[in-house]
Amino acid sequence: MPAVSIIITTHNRPSLLARAIESARTAGTDVEVVVVDDASSDETSEICQSTSGIKYVRVERNQGVAGARNIGLVACLGEYVTFLDDDDVRLPGSLDQQIRMLEQTPSAGLVYAMAIPEDPDGTQRTPYPAVCPQGDVLWELLVRNFIPSGSVVFRRACLTQVGLLDESIPGIDDWDLWIRIAELFPVLAVETPAVIWRQSTASSAQGSSDTVSLIERGRKRFRSDWMHLPRVTNAPSEKRKAVWRAFSENIAEHLVWESFSNLRRAEIGRAAESFRNLLQLHLGAALHILRRWTRASTAATLLKTIVQRENLPNARARFKQIRSDIARQ
Repeated sequence: MPAVSIIITTHNRPSLLARAIESARTAGTDVEVVVVDDASSDETSEICQSTSGIKYVRVERNQGVAGARNIGLVACLGEYVTFLDDDDVRLPGSLDQQIRMLEQTPSAGLVYAMAIPEDPDGTQRTPYPAVCPQGDVLWELLVRNFIPSGSVVFRRACLTQVGLLDESIPGIDDWDLWIRIAELFPVLAVETPAVIWRQSTASSAQGSSDTVSLIERGRKRFRSDWMHLPRVTNAPSEKRKAVWRAFSENIAEHLVWESFSNLRRAEIGRAAESFRNLLQLHLGAALHILRRWTRASTAATLLKTIVQRENLPNARARFKQIRSDIARQ
């Protein structure tokens, strides 16, 4: 039985797939590579069938990323499991260190690492997250998803207690799984990069590219499911209220940025959708973010982007600084 299974799901992106498979092979010393072809209609099938050393699983009806990953979970044999998107790259030897950590801490359910964000043009940015919480991370993870999906290695045995990925919440299904694992098991972290993480764009067709929809999905999941997990239900009401406000502050930051970006592109309907979602959050969180975004220095940076399109990266950097300030408080 292999030590770890890497599940790569793919759909109509054969030009990217070969790089992901090769990186998976060099990521550890005892690796099973499982490629789930999610009903591709191009040459993906031929490429996979001619590639040696992988377990190839094809489905004839598109399942989406979560559904295809679940099929991979059923097909894989490893004691440990990790997911890899077909446009991401696992760094050489990165799995071995993570597996050693899990073996040394039998109570832990998963270990994650940093990821190097990569823009579509190949530009690599500062590894994320800057700080890697570990141990009992449930409450921090409820507030924001700081775990890069492709960096996670988890025990397949955990699934008998928490279940598979939820296919009804595409784009946040991995966050939901990490929360369910973190409710029951300690989480470990490696404070070095394990994966190169290709960033989504509005036109990339990645599941994470529609930010506003993902935010709304996360808000609904938080209220309908995460707040009803046993440990959350049994927590003092003050803690429950605090985590709801902190969660609201986090997604309010994203919504404010999305609103500004959409207004700048004259996409009034999408900007209005962001504002509607803001109104459904904790009122204190919305006011808190509003105060930060109306600071003179921030307003000046944003106004420059209206006049000069090339200043958008500066505005985005300022946005990240705002988020960093909030996280430290």
